[in-house]
Amino acid sequence: MEGTPVTVESVREVGPGTVALELETPDGFDAAPGQFVLLRAVPWDVADDEEVDEDDVVMRHYTLSSPSVDETFEITVGIDPDGDLSPWLADLEGGETVHIDGPFGTITYERDEDVVAVAGGPGVGPAVSIAEAAQESGHDAVVIYQDDEPAHVERLEALEAAGVDVVLLDSDDDDGLADAIDTHHADGQLYAFGFESFVTAVADAIEDAGGDSDEALIENFG
Repeated sequence: MEGTPVTVESVREVGPGTVALELETPDGFDAAPGQFVLLRAVPWDVADDEEVDEDDVVMRHYTLSSPSVDETFEITVGIDPDGDLSPWLADLEGGETVHIDGPFGTITYERDEDVVAVAGGPGVGPAVSIAEAAQESGHDAVVIYQDDEPAHVERLEALEAAGVDVVLLDSDDDDGLADAIDTHHADGQLYAFGFESFVTAVADAIEDAGGDSDEALIENFG
């Protein structure tokens, strides 16, 4: 199996159907908030003396959800009950090994300016990490998060207590999303993370608010 082997340090539930995996940071791994890794694993039993067939390896991309990667780093995984990988990852107890490649991606936060982090569904992981990195480096942050069953609520509450403006919206509240972007799009560099329909709505709302969506840093999860 290709990639760098890393130890799963811990797995914890961070919301309905959502877990966070804390992974060992391998030597030379230097990632900024906003980047992602390719995770490789064989989510079924393989005997110790059995050679792993490449057809057995399942690969998925996950964006980092921790603001730093000093000793460990975090990815947030939404659990698809019918998925090939996410239920297996959610059942890990720590101590297991997975393989990663990366980091990848040109959307990064360098801790040098105020930010507006907009998230739909699984986009909350990178959005929270960018807001935390901004707050830690002395910059202002706004988080706009649309989801019926929010994840990372404790981290969002901690950000709000630290002075970050956190806007939580139901998944069908498109007017609220547009209003929040209209209010905050000029408050810092805008990042958006989510599936295609969500980030398209964000780009449209930026334009409707008089902004330039081409200046936003948008990650489309497909």
